[in-house]
Formats: sequence, C-alpha cells, structure tokens
Amino acid sequence: MNRIIFLTIVVLLIAGCSHKPKGELLYMQPAQEAGFNFPYLIFIPKEMPQNQELTMIVAPNNTGQVTDEFKKHIEKARRQATKPFYPGNYIASKLNLPLLVPIFPRSRKESRVYTHSLDRDVMLKKASPLKRIDLQLLAMHENALDTLRKRGFNLKEKFLMVGFSASGSFANRFSLIHPEKLLAVAAGGLNGILMLPEDTLRNQGLVYPLGTADFDSLFNKPFNKQAFKSLPQFLYMGELDDNDAAPYSDAYSEKERQLIYKLLGKKMLPDRWNRCREIYKSNGVNAVIRTYKNTAHENPEAVKNEIVKFFRKTITD
Repeated sequence: MNRIIFLTIVVLLIAGCSHKPKGELLYMQPAQEAGFNFPYLIFIPKEMPQNQELTMIVAPNNTGQVTDEFKKHIEKARRQATKPFYPGNYIASKLNLPLLVPIFPRSRKESRVYTHSLDRDVMLKKASPLKRIDLQLLAMHENALDTLRKRGFNLKEKFLMVGFSASGSFANRFSLIHPEKLLAVAAGGLNGILMLPEDTLRNQGLVYPLGTADFDSLFNKPFNKQAFKSLPQFLYMGELDDNDAAPYSDAYSEKERQLIYKLLGKKMLPDRWNRCREIYKSNGVNAVIRTYKNTAHENPEAVKNEIVKFFRKTITD
C-alpha cells in the first residue's frame, strides 16, 4: 500500500477515536521485504511487564462485511485491538500480553474470497497480494516479535490465537496448518463446523477446509497430526446460535456444502456440532469443546473469562 495513503488513513482514524485505549496501539506498515503485504496492529497493554517472558496473542481480523474501502478494514481491526468487547483485547488486557491484529481486506469485487475465514478461495490465490496470508501472518508475528524485543520485552516464539465467527474459523483452520507455531488456540461461533484432522470420512475425501487430504499440494507439507492433537484448544458455540455460514456461497462451495450436510449434518446445533466433537474426541485431540446455554452468536464476559483462565493455565503449565 502507498505509504502516504496509509499514513493519511491512520491519522484520520486516530483523530476519529471516540475512546482512549488502555495501552499503546502501534500501526505497522506493510513490508513486502519482510513477507507481508498488508498492515497490522500491535496493542500493548498499559501494565505489560518487561521482567518476565511473554506470549503474543494473535486475533485474526473480521470486518463483518465485504468492502473495497480499506479504511473500513483498518477501523474494524482497530476496534478489535482496543475495545474489550472483542475477545482479543479483553484477553490481552487481562493477561497483560501483547495483541497482534492483521488487517487483511475482504473485497466486494471478489466477495466469494472469504479472507477473514481463511477459506479455500483465498488459499488458492497465486499471483495476488493475498497469496498465502497464513504465511503473511506468521511473517507479521516475527516482525512484531522483533519490534517488541527492541523495546525490551521478552517474548516466546510460539503464540496464542483467538477468534470468533469468521475469525474463529480462521483460527481453527490455521491451527491445523501450523500447529507447531501455536501455544494454544481459542475459537468460537464456528457454524457447528470444525476442520477435521482426517483425509477421509465415510470413504469421502476431505480437502481443505473440510479436512487434510490435499495438504501436500496446497501447503507443500504434510499435515502434522501429532502436533495438532497435542495443541491445547478451547472451542465453543452458544446453544442459541443461529449464525450458520454453511448455506452461503461466500463461505462454502456447493460441493463443500453437500459434504457438510451428508457427513456432519444439515442441522448446525446440536447435530453437526456434536458430530465434530465426536470426531475430535476419537482422534485424541487435546480440545475443550463447549456449548453454552442461553447464549447466541456472542461472546459474553463469562465466556471470555473462561478463555482467560484457559490461556493462563496453558502459559503457566
């Protein structure tokens, strides 16, 4: 992105802030030479210590709409990074850990490329700034580690990831692609669908993002099932959640949709969700899988506090 345009957008966003974040917010510019084509944010809680080892939290951005106005993606990412309504900021503030929020666009011109859920369309991108945004996110993380270490902070190489709704699917899918990079993952509002650590189910091939059959061709590496199985995971749905992405063409192709309905169930809750839970359990995946009563497509404070406890335990174990 043009440096002048990006800085202008940032100044406008800062000027338009209606609240003061309880910490420092850094806007990091795109750095193609470092491996990432889009900007990202680092939120540093006010009380973040320099005398202990810290773990970065990564919260994939989710604008909630398709738009070619990049400033809207920046503004939503800024809210995710600075407002405790969003799990990333809430958890980072409670644990006094740094938070990274990428600013990947989701274009109206290519509305079926569901960047924010890390869908198949975006992972098939070749000659595009969106090529392998999973690797771009890893490059952002390395860049953020370098930035914070230069400020005197001591950070671990592995990171925590948290997401909800589309970004929850992003986090779940990312955890199968790069389990060795993560310390733990928490994801909710998942449409009753978890990516499965299987190549096949009932003799049906499962390619990304349903399963792992095409990992070698898509990611140039095999699925690291042992690393994924041992990765601590906190996965959740609300029992009143009716936000089902499965019927929509931006989230799944017709072939993917029919496989979901056939193998996991057309009814999101409880059928499809319980089937995914059974498959994770049968594979020995180290996952806490919850269904919250009287909860819709939302992140109540009680749920966020459970994630805080889960991450705290993971960090200290």
